[in-house]
Amino acid sequence: MVEPQISELERDIIKEILNIGLARAADSFAVVARDKVLLKVPDIQLIEVKDLLQLVSRYEDTHTIILSDIKGDFNGATLMLFSDDHIVRLSEVCLSMIDVQKGELSVMQESLLLEISNIITGALVTQLANILKADIYGSPPRLPKSHIADSLKDILVQHPLFQPLVFTVITQFTHNFKSVELPLLLFFDTSTLLKILDIIRSFGTENNPMLETE
Repeated sequence: MVEPQISELERDIIKEILNIGLARAADSFAVVARDKVLLKVPDIQLIEVKDLLQLVSRYEDTHTIILSDIKGDFNGATLMLFSDDHIVRLSEVCLSMIDVQKGELSVMQESLLLEISNIITGALVTQLANILKADIYGSPPRLPKSHIADSLKDILVQHPLFQPLVFTVITQFTHNFKSVELPLLLFFDTSTLLKILDIIRSFGTENNPMLETE
């Protein structure tokens, strides 16, 4: 597998493409949250598998992790990370629950987290497919019952030269002047990254203003 070489301009273009997709995701989430949704600019990192697993494992004891696979022309996944405080606030806002207790999720709470992940991942994937003219789709989100590394084995173990491109995004929504941050990890394998770069490079600066330098 060829090791990807990404210029700063190409990083900026990928960020801009993601921002367009995330803006649609934020609008969709706002309908559920019944309030304003804000997004921070994604950060792009190229990291090795062991570093990705370490990154994810740091959240496992403190967050509920919802996993969605991205399939089709691209191979990747999204992880949405919900802390106990996030779940309490979301339960109050979206489910109108009162005196929400931290701990094991109720059926309604688990369904809510799955639906939020489905909305955000679905809107993001749809926009990426439209912009990059790719045939991709998100699989139904799930709450892994085992170690998260086991759930990621399809994208990790089956690609021995895998070097994921990781985007870290903070989704934030406000309600009654209080905010909730929802960390989102979006990552693709090396083959997908190369496909994305080929698509970007094929656009040409004359046909795509995103590739124009200032």
